[in-house]
Amino acid sequence: MFSALEVPNYRLWVIGALVSNIGTWMQRVAQDWLVLTELTDHDAVATGITTGLQFVPVLLLGPYAGLIADRFNKRKLLIFTQSFMGLCAVILGLLVVTGTAQLWHVYVLATMLGIGAAFDAPARQAFVSEVVPGTHLANAVALNSANFNLARLAGPGVAGAVIALVGTGPAFLINGGSFLAVISSLVFMRKEALNPSKPVARARGQVREGFAYVKNRKDLMLIFFLAGVIGTFGLNFQMTNALMATEVYGVGAGEYGILGSIMAVGTFGGALLAARRSAPRWRYLIGGGVFFGVAGVSSAWMPNYIAFALILIPVGLGSLTFLNSCNTMVQTSVPPQYRARVLSLYLMVVMGGTPIGSPLIGWFAELFGIQVAVSIGAGLSLAASLVALLVWQKFKTNAVPLRSQFREMLGR
Repeated sequence: MFSALEVPNYRLWVIGALVSNIGTWMQRVAQDWLVLTELTDHDAVATGITTGLQFVPVLLLGPYAGLIADRFNKRKLLIFTQSFMGLCAVILGLLVVTGTAQLWHVYVLATMLGIGAAFDAPARQAFVSEVVPGTHLANAVALNSANFNLARLAGPGVAGAVIALVGTGPAFLINGGSFLAVISSLVFMRKEALNPSKPVARARGQVREGFAYVKNRKDLMLIFFLAGVIGTFGLNFQMTNALMATEVYGVGAGEYGILGSIMAVGTFGGALLAARRSAPRWRYLIGGGVFFGVAGVSSAWMPNYIAFALILIPVGLGSLTFLNSCNTMVQTSVPPQYRARVLSLYLMVVMGGTPIGSPLIGWFAELFGIQVAVSIGAGLSLAASLVALLVWQKFKTNAVPLRSQFREMLGR
């Protein structure tokens, strides 16, 4: 389950990422709470716009960001992107602490943070294959998910406590400082133990080349379709949990922060289960999507706060099983010279739909209530998963070359 931790550089990376991820979750909780309760009067649309703006750059810059990661040294690129995002968090924290923060400040800084994340994400995902050997790659991807969700266990709860005690400003400042941990891990890695991929030489049409590669892989197209629907309509917890907490159950910042930690019990458990698998499986990918959709619809109609909090555990388990299966399948089936570009397109699909889905779900919440809005998002995720299941079964039955490719990917 923990074989990738045998690699010293990966252990260093995991420690730095854990500290930084805790800060990131604190920022996410504090940002939504700032917009929802301090800068507006529980405006769901404004909260959705803030979340959406943070992901617009991924949608617009994703393909180019992947090409940059393929062309340049990923470790140096990550040091730059992490420093930039840390600066954005510090600026927002100072604005809030000094009492000068306005809604447009949050919009601008959320966009800037999104620009940094757009260039950081494909480089960070592809960098894992340079830190660990190929035999440990699937395990390292799963442990990265476990790391992220272990931080999610702590981050929202800490954020809720910090917000309740001293306000949202210090939460942003703490996140800004947390970036120093991952930057330090990158600086102090043993360079001779890394296995950097050969930079892709500059040439015309390289972004189109990445699109063409994905287009010619029907298995990747199926993954991208399902990730796009679930990412757009289902993975809006940052906003929907805040609205469920305040509008439906009438609780405060502390209880809202706890929701993220409880949900992380499921996602962390899903990550540990994924770490036990030697290879990705389609049944976990599609099954995770189905399970997530069913649990998501059920969560919208829980009778009280305690029941809602508890059902977030299976919601988290389903979402992590799906996302980890997608990520691992993409990473392990794409050759190094295309990996960052394909990962950037995958991230563009799974995260780039948020600028559309998050404000749309917020609008549904304004029209029909947040419970109906959550049901719509989860229901669309379930429907897409069932469609993917039918398509996958058709592939297995009718497409002999594709069936052979699936069997190779599944480790059969």
